[in-house]
Amino acid sequence: MKKRNMLMMLAAVVLLSSCLSTDADDWYNNLNNWANGGTGGSGTVTSASGELSEFEVAIDKTSAEPTEVATATYFDEADDISTQQFATQVAIDMSNPTEKTENGVTITVTDGKHITADHGKTKGICYVVSGTTADGSLTISGSADYEINLNNANITNSLSTALNLDGKGAAYIVLTGTNKLTDGTEEDHKSALYGKGKMLFSGSGSLEIQGQYNSGIQSKSYVLFEKGINIYVNAANHGIKGSDAIINGGIINIETAGLGAKGLNCDEDIIINGGRTTVVATGDGEWDEEELETKAVSCIKCDSVLTINGGEVFVKATGSGGKGLKADWECYINGGKVRAITTGGLYYNDGTTENLNYKGNTDNIDDAYTSSPKGIKIGTKNEHGVLTITGGDIMVRTSGTNGEGIESKGTLDITGGTVMVASYDDAINASSDLTISGGTVVAVGTNNDGIDTNGNLYIKGGTIVAYGANGAEAGIDAEESHALYITGGSLFAIGGRLDCKLGSTSQGLVQASGSIAANSTVSIRDVNKAYATFTMPPYSTSGTILITAEGMTSGSNYTLVVDSSTLSVTATNSLSNSMGGGPGGGRW
Repeated sequence: MKKRNMLMMLAAVVLLSSCLSTDADDWYNNLNNWANGGTGGSGTVTSASGELSEFEVAIDKTSAEPTEVATATYFDEADDISTQQFATQVAIDMSNPTEKTENGVTITVTDGKHITADHGKTKGICYVVSGTTADGSLTISGSADYEINLNNANITNSLSTALNLDGKGAAYIVLTGTNKLTDGTEEDHKSALYGKGKMLFSGSGSLEIQGQYNSGIQSKSYVLFEKGINIYVNAANHGIKGSDAIINGGIINIETAGLGAKGLNCDEDIIINGGRTTVVATGDGEWDEEELETKAVSCIKCDSVLTINGGEVFVKATGSGGKGLKADWECYINGGKVRAITTGGLYYNDGTTENLNYKGNTDNIDDAYTSSPKGIKIGTKNEHGVLTITGGDIMVRTSGTNGEGIESKGTLDITGGTVMVASYDDAINASSDLTISGGTVVAVGTNNDGIDTNGNLYIKGGTIVAYGANGAEAGIDAEESHALYITGGSLFAIGGRLDCKLGSTSQGLVQASGSIAANSTVSIRDVNKAYATFTMPPYSTSGTILITAEGMTSGSNYTLVVDSSTLSVTATNSLSNSMGGGPGGGRW
């Protein structure tokens, strides 16, 4: 695998958050900052955004490209078009196909409409392509790198590929004006725009691609997008496919509707540094006859490493089992704005029977037969996965059956940024250790756990609000053979139960159980200051509460205030999973 220059950008740490709303269905969308008051003071409460339940993802071709970006990166320094010179222009008018030999380029025409331009080993060629054809195509051949300037070109091929970049040299595709490529459905082919070499997009124009047969853009090498361009792809299968992809900027919109289709799909790595990338995938899952397993749609999918350093990434999967962001190996989110939505339910298919919204018990069902919707999924059943979040503004919402918010099949580390998740199933889930040492994390599992790990849960800093469902679900859930370790940060967890054992803690814990009325205000304080203040969701709930904040000490007395009711509690350095007035606990 090629070496990558992964750019790490740290985000400012956001102050501790709690939850406030006036609607029972979206209480978790309004946040307040938790802050420690000075000696003799009280905790302050500042309203924040209610975006979590309200944000949407839709194709947007007109809004300006975001200006906040990370530094552009390249797999090869020569990929930057500013380092290249293509001074020899060769004009191609699609509305007037003409055979000619010019400046080392041979142009031939087949059937009066299909144009082939071959520059061989001639360097420095710039093809300027303009004009309209309702039933033609353009093929570029040659081993040398070249520029192709799409200058108000409109190419429709009723049979096959509209623009075929057949040469193995790098294609520097410069967009000028308004351009459109549409393929046909009669002959077997890979995409409307196909290339054997790498495709490097730049310019200030737009390009619309209608991939009616299979994919929209496909390169056997990698694809790269620079700022200033505006690309829209509507494809029957994959939107954009390559070995790898770098997005340094631009406006990229992708729509796919095929079964198991992928919006942006790469065999290895995807790096996003800037621009605005929006993918809407509406297809359902399907059964893979060769692999003998289910396959679901993914908005952005790579088989190796996904890195987001800047820009904006908006994804929405509406089909059964759909994924927002998916990487088979690793994912690093260091900056930028990420919004992910899934609305589909659990996909089931055993090769003979299909269910688009399976609601039965999956404990005894082979994993190959189901695909669960996920906002962000890193790793596979065969690859452990690594997810690291050091910055950024991330919101994830899932509403369909078994829909999880963020899942790592291995470790998950959060050191900064803002991560807000509201999901049908577990909001944040890790198959191995989960560590939070900075940033703000809000995890709401409306039908399951807020934070769930099959390894140890380490809280070393930052702000965590974890909300699990009633009954057997938990705000925080660590697998039985592992434990919770607290060495910093602030935590408010509530759920039907507390489902973890304590490994160790360096700060005092307050644990309580009882019923809390809708919209009630909860605070923990001593005679000098409030350590934290929360407004609860607008419906009544009962269960186990765990509160800890920096500065709280074991053995100290605190007052837990719920509206006008008060409860005297003593902080401890232990947990009781069976509540009922255990150490440091109490009951309203």
